[in-house]
Amino acid sequence: MTWNEDDYLCYLHSERRAYAWVMRHYGGLSPEEAGKAALENYPYEPPEAPFRGLVFHDEAWHWAMLTIHGHRYPAEHPELADPPYAYRALDQPVNERPQPPG
Repeated sequence: MTWNEDDYLCYLHSERRAYAWVMRHYGGLSPEEAGKAALENYPYEPPEAPFRGLVFHDEAWHWAMLTIHGHRYPAEHPELADPPYAYRALDQPVNERPQPPG
């Protein structure tokens, strides 16, 4: 995929934010530690990088769960197979956020 720089940066920021959120809420990291982990897992890749944005093929939730629980997290923690409402609502405007169940 060829990324427009503005779109790439927006997506990179969004995934870093989501990854850090998971690492704080499920991984027990401080905000500073979670931010550092997000930068390490989502480094900026220059436009000429051959596989730029490949990390985006799975969402931040998945990568964070792999870090926290390992490759078997869907089998060992089926309750974590799908992200919660709070995660899904991170980057949506208030009026477009999905409604929590119940």
